[in-house]
Amino acid sequence: MRVTLLGTGTSHGVPAIGCDCVVCHSTDPRDRRLRPSILIDLGDERPTAAAGSSTSAIAAAVRYLLVDTATDLREQALEHNVRRVDAILFTHSHADHILGLDEVRRFNAIQQSPIGCYGDASTLATLRRMFAYMFDGKPRAGGGVAQLTLFQVGGVFSMGGMEILPVPLMHGSRTILGYRLGTFAYLTDCSHIPDASWPLLTGVRTLVLDALRDRPHPTHFSVSQALDVVDRLAPERTYFTHICHDLPHAATCARLPAGVELAYDGLVLEIP
Repeated sequence: MRVTLLGTGTSHGVPAIGCDCVVCHSTDPRDRRLRPSILIDLGDERPTAAAGSSTSAIAAAVRYLLVDTATDLREQALEHNVRRVDAILFTHSHADHILGLDEVRRFNAIQQSPIGCYGDASTLATLRRMFAYMFDGKPRAGGGVAQLTLFQVGGVFSMGGMEILPVPLMHGSRTILGYRLGTFAYLTDCSHIPDASWPLLTGVRTLVLDALRDRPHPTHFSVSQALDVVDRLAPERTYFTHICHDLPHAATCARLPAGVELAYDGLVLEIP
């Protein structure tokens, strides 16, 4: 399994509009951070679903999983040569995680098939409201509407032969979802891990975890809080994401403990 971090920034992105800080003017490409999203490649040993196949057969044929449709999805897809998306997993429905949804219609055109979108009830309701033109069933002159099928996540499910485990997280007062696939977990936009979710993360070896900045924040882990999570889970390697312009890449990595570093856009993780 291969995970590409398409975006590792906060909701404003880095550089931030109108900011003259050192990080926003940095020449280190790792300090340029688009809005948060990842692409999971399950590998090429997937069965192929024929036309008219059942839903279970199509799920088995899935290879490329996009987690969230970030505001910068078009730019991310061009930068990293993303040519196929078989399914989309949503963590929650905040703007920086869903506003790229319209870009998915290009993948529909390439693949000539609808794309399944998976999320909790609140997220799916927001998608139906914000993108009503995609889901109201009304014909649109000229076409150009993304073809999507929504599925509510209610527990563990399987795609491409891989078990996907939703991990409930707290993003301030709101419950959202992280996702675990095998020994990999992606936990963005979180400020607290509920007691019931810790056992779901036992044995995680590669962790991508929210760490917004050093200063406390009401809806995101600070660096020190994220390090407390690392101490408890003891993964082999951890990458912090959803990073604001307070954290310069090189200087921050230099003070983090062994096995922990800031993620950056374009980072590719090979997951055994």
